[in-house]
Amino acid sequence: MRILHNLDFDFMAYRKQAYIFSLILTGIAIFSLVFRGLAVGIDFKGGKEMVIGVSGTVDVNRIKATLAPVLGSEVEVKAYGGSDILVRSAATEGNASQEAATLAAINKLYPAAKAKMVGSDVVGPRFAEDMRQAGIYSVVAALIMIFVYILIRFYSYGGWQFGVGALVATFHDVTITLGLFSLLNGILPIPLQIDQTIIAAFLTIVGYSVNDTVIVFDRVREYMHDLKSETFYNIMNKAMNSTLSRTIITSMTTLFSAIVLFLFGGETIRGFAFAMSVGILFGTYSSVYVASAMVLDLKLRKSAK
Repeated sequence: MRILHNLDFDFMAYRKQAYIFSLILTGIAIFSLVFRGLAVGIDFKGGKEMVIGVSGTVDVNRIKATLAPVLGSEVEVKAYGGSDILVRSAATEGNASQEAATLAAINKLYPAAKAKMVGSDVVGPRFAEDMRQAGIYSVVAALIMIFVYILIRFYSYGGWQFGVGALVATFHDVTITLGLFSLLNGILPIPLQIDQTIIAAFLTIVGYSVNDTVIVFDRVREYMHDLKSETFYNIMNKAMNSTLSRTIITSMTTLFSAIVLFLFGGETIRGFAFAMSVGILFGTYSSVYVASAMVLDLKLRKSAK
């Protein structure tokens, strides 16, 4: 990436346009979340869970397609352990008949699998509600801890501005990704329901976004110490240019991995890979045009006062 060395691009000159772009996307995301809402999985809604032992290799996507008309359209099928599969269904009525119908359908599709029921359980509405609240609390707690971490780390350099910039950027990334899950659910031919796996993806996005932002902030802090004669505007641009190569390499390698998972990881993991891909793209963008741009404007506003 030598082509990216010694760049002198004026990133901050376009921050106003970036603000407008981000506000439009965030507004669309919030509008969709309010009026369309989010489709939640069985983890957060309740349903029946069955662990089925099988012999040999089976395709969980084919099993899901087979069980959809048997248990209803809302069925989740995942590999579970070494030779088991996990089947989740939103329906909880007729437990015995559901189990018998599930085993019959799998054995008909894969006669050599000799499917047998290992265990089953029902996820009640109360437990699902507790899990949903725990998922929300975990994301909110991560945002608060990020703000406190940035505040402490950059306190002597105006920590609250850096903390606000990182917090707003992370909120920006999570909100837009959630909005896409709401807006595109039922449009894209992939499952975009919110479950424990997607919550894990959002926490990963939070970590990725703040890591990318801290790399830039660290370089800003370094330049503030070494280039005291430069304006903060120039320091911010120098930090962007000096970290651009690292940012692009890290983002592209991570994004390629997420795209490979999306294309070849199977239907059960495509929601996770989709969330990661969107989060990486917007996390890279927001570290420059949300977090850093906001720090610059807060600093300039403070200086003007």
